[in-house]
Amino acid sequence: MRDYTIFIPEFVAAGGAVLIIALELIWPRIRRDILATLTVLVSLGWIGASLAYIGMGDNNFQGLIQVDNFTTFFRILAGGIIAVVAIMSATYMRDRAKTASEYYGLLLVAGIGMVYMAAARELITAYISLELLSFSLYILVGYLKRDALSSEASLKYILLGAFSSAFLLYGISLIYGITQTTYYDGIADALLARSGDTDAAAVVGFMLILTGVGFKVSAAPFHMWAPDAYEGAPIPITAFLSTLSKAAGFALILRLFTSAIQVDAVEWRWAVALLSAATMVVGNLMAIQQTNLKRLVAYSSIGQVGYMLVVVAAIGYGDPEVGRDASSALLLHIVGYVVSTLALFTAITAIYNRTGDDSIPGLRGLAETQPFLALVIVVSLFSFAGLPFFAGFATKLFMFQSSTTDGLLWLIALAVVNSFVSLYYYLMILRQMYLFDPPEGAARWRLNPVMWCMGAALIGATIAIGVYPGPFFEAAAHATEPLYQQGADLLVQR
Repeated sequence: MRDYTIFIPEFVAAGGAVLIIALELIWPRIRRDILATLTVLVSLGWIGASLAYIGMGDNNFQGLIQVDNFTTFFRILAGGIIAVVAIMSATYMRDRAKTASEYYGLLLVAGIGMVYMAAARELITAYISLELLSFSLYILVGYLKRDALSSEASLKYILLGAFSSAFLLYGISLIYGITQTTYYDGIADALLARSGDTDAAAVVGFMLILTGVGFKVSAAPFHMWAPDAYEGAPIPITAFLSTLSKAAGFALILRLFTSAIQVDAVEWRWAVALLSAATMVVGNLMAIQQTNLKRLVAYSSIGQVGYMLVVVAAIGYGDPEVGRDASSALLLHIVGYVVSTLALFTAITAIYNRTGDDSIPGLRGLAETQPFLALVIVVSLFSFAGLPFFAGFATKLFMFQSSTTDGLLWLIALAVVNSFVSLYYYLMILRQMYLFDPPEGAARWRLNPVMWCMGAALIGATIAIGVYPGPFFEAAAHATEPLYQQGADLLVQR
């Protein structure tokens, strides 16, 4: 079936990207904040076009792309992330690069890659979508050509990204060799037809695919690129990497592991559980040693990935009810994590625009010089730590509760312990802001009204999810329904 109307939201985004790039070619002296404003408007148009697809049922394009509530969820999330990052970038990018149109255009292109990673129902389509996202990120990380750290970060990211792509392609080739198809449904049918017989090549193929995707979400031990990329990238792009890149990776994992691979889940769930444990431990222990704020956030985000992988391990138990609840909880956690991270980077961007310092000691006395930004950082960090009344508490509670099975109790206990460990390095940041005096001569300063409003909206959303998560969980549950409508019959047959 060739229904091109399912691509309308992405036509809006792609058309907007082309328009933004063309504008600076035609009008080289166009103000950078106009380009940022256009990016925000295109993102809002993308979200508006996506809303029309809520509850419309499943539509697919030749079995390659499926548009359903799950895809729509990530369309809306991508549009929201890009809008916030564009607002952050308006001031940050004003004097830091000769041109900015490609920067904003690539934000939209990366968002399209994320959406089709979520919508893909075929391995090659998923791979192409992932590479569309990756190539956009390679350029964005190194966009500040006059900054040696930015160029170095981009080079490391590209080299390690090439290895991860090779792992992913090799895994796809093994799966194709065994099943003679790259379609998710065909893979599931072929695995089911083996009547429970274990094929070592299939297990290796799944592990290689997991390795490739694990790189994109910076799971240990495939996380080596993240600290350097986060530190060297423009601050708004660090926020982009922390949010959109990870959301895209887990969108692909959920679609793939609940449709193509769940029928053979027994063989990979323990590998995912061990990956989860290693990721949360490495992320949190390494974060303790950091003095650069962006590197600390990089390791903190690695720890957060470890918590999210608990859900993927729970899906591996093959129980549709457990999988459905765990997947819904994961989507809820992604929303809470994205909102908290964007709030944190709104504050970091505003501070850097003022001081040019992105180190933890650079936050000394912030509670006196800019108390609102100190509050934004506090709310974000408390949410990451999973403290009550903030998004992280509610989303982790849903996530761990829905993932509770006899075989994963040790992993959930480890996740709780790691959450307490993370409090240590988050409190180091709070200590700088509230217990130390500001540098000599530092005066109280006013915040850009747009950044103030965005920071207020984001911490409001962080608290709203933490205090009243019910409606958000229901929305996440509606988004995950399509994942299990087709997989339920396969699991029953199994």
